[in-house]
Amino acid sequence: MTVALRSLEVALPGVALAQDDVRDVFAAQPGLGRLGTRLVPAAFNASGIDRRHTVLGEWGRAEPAGEPVFFDARTLRILNPSTGIRNGVYAQEATGLFVRAAARALAACEGVEAADITHVITVSCTGFYAPGPDYHVVRGLGLDPAVQRYHLGFMGCYAAFPALRQAKSICEATPEATVLVVCAELCTLHVRTSDDPDTIVASSLFGDGAAAAVVTGRELDSTRAVLQLDHFETVLTPTGEEAMAWNIGDNGFEMVLGAYVPHIIDGHIVEALAPLLAHDPGLLARPYSEIEHWAIHPGGRSILDKVEGKLALRPEQLVPSRETLRDYGNMSSATVLFVLKHILDGPSAASGERICGMAFGPGLTVESALMTKLGATGALVPAVGDRAAVGDVPEALDTGSRAGR
Repeated sequence: MTVALRSLEVALPGVALAQDDVRDVFAAQPGLGRLGTRLVPAAFNASGIDRRHTVLGEWGRAEPAGEPVFFDARTLRILNPSTGIRNGVYAQEATGLFVRAAARALAACEGVEAADITHVITVSCTGFYAPGPDYHVVRGLGLDPAVQRYHLGFMGCYAAFPALRQAKSICEATPEATVLVVCAELCTLHVRTSDDPDTIVASSLFGDGAAAAVVTGRELDSTRAVLQLDHFETVLTPTGEEAMAWNIGDNGFEMVLGAYVPHIIDGHIVEALAPLLAHDPGLLARPYSEIEHWAIHPGGRSILDKVEGKLALRPEQLVPSRETLRDYGNMSSATVLFVLKHILDGPSAASGERICGMAFGPGLTVESALMTKLGATGALVPAVGDRAAVGDVPEALDTGSRAGR
């Protein structure tokens, strides 16, 4: 059967940060050693990022209600709250992003109402609370309280693809199912200043954001592009377990993002792609650049450079990933959905263009997806896999934070 991602929408917190301004703040921190003084400008300038978003009003120079917790705008000092304080802000702020992205995806999905949602899958690795975001999406959107709920936690940047794969499996097992998938990450809660190279790179890359998709196997008319979900694969590279990791420390979650990660990807991306493309033997015989679209998780500019060079892709095929990185930074699990939305919202030369997606995370894990972009159609046509949709972002739905409920 054909399983389609029929709408894909995003949501961002209200504070936008110019990368140059954040760089200057980090470079001016007291206690930064000679190594940090040299690495901060280099990492920020080489990031390929112009702006990022954060839920932290203090970073937007807003006057705090009491004493500053994360950033003192008067002294330009970056503060170092405990993990408990950081997670408390996650519990307060994450719900609004989850519900807003989910509401937009539902509103944009033609032929689907709140009563049609049978399953909710939420994804996040930047905080924890219970009842969790899956519960609050059901409550916030007024879904049936009997909706089945799942949460994928702490998987990192690749987690959107396992969520979509699970949604596809649910729809194949239950033809009337309609699954709402929502990823939201508040990465900036864990930013800190340090001389450590991994910490500096993480501070230069990560932002906050959310994305949501509606997935179903039901045959519904569509006046916009839809995305068929064809196949998914998971591959662990032979090396790299220590090069990318995500640990819980006393002062936030600690990201390990070694400088060797792009080289690991460069050395193993071809073998990681092989199981995915084996599902369509016709693709195996063609140059990678003949697959029309590439949705590569922009873990950093050097990763995109390695993928483009190793696979001999055309520069324009990496534009959706590079522009997502430029405008939003790395938002962990939500990021590759922003890239897919960029592709879906763009023009198509013809219906049936293929999309190859890849995301990388701790392990080192490579999650990949093969999809097909279809133009507007009446009923979806069965094909060798599965397909999906995207529309304009509706006006934001105001949803109070969890603390205000």
